[in-house]
Amino acid sequence: MSIQRLLVRLRAMEDDPERRSSDRDQDIISGITEHLQKLLNTRQGSALIAPDYGIPDFTELLHSYPESVRDMERALKSAISKYEPRLKGVRVRFIPDEDDPLNLRFEIMARLANLRDAPSVFFESIVDADGKVSIRR
Repeated sequence: MSIQRLLVRLRAMEDDPERRSSDRDQDIISGITEHLQKLLNTRQGSALIAPDYGIPDFTELLHSYPESVRDMERALKSAISKYEPRLKGVRVRFIPDEDDPLNLRFEIMARLANLRDAPSVFFESIVDADGKVSIRR
């Protein structure tokens, strides 16, 4: 299984057929970041082909905050583990932020799949008051 999505690989080959492999890791991580952004901003039930694609509507879970934090961590981990095959060993951890209580921060840690001695990668996801998720590397 390839690490990059097919359309990303085709576009890259078309743009520069002799791409250097040194750019490969950054391309892989950029592709994963883009996909996580889409995946975590899709609400379950809105993708007809896979009803469980995405995450639940966190605005419902916020009513029971902070008890619901573990449910949010599990939902993020489950979606990433199932729908982002380029990552393995996914862990999600809530990061409290007293300076910005309207946004929920989660650290996503994983390893790149299909690479021997794959390094760990870290992403920060921020869920804003409207339920929109942003991903930062």
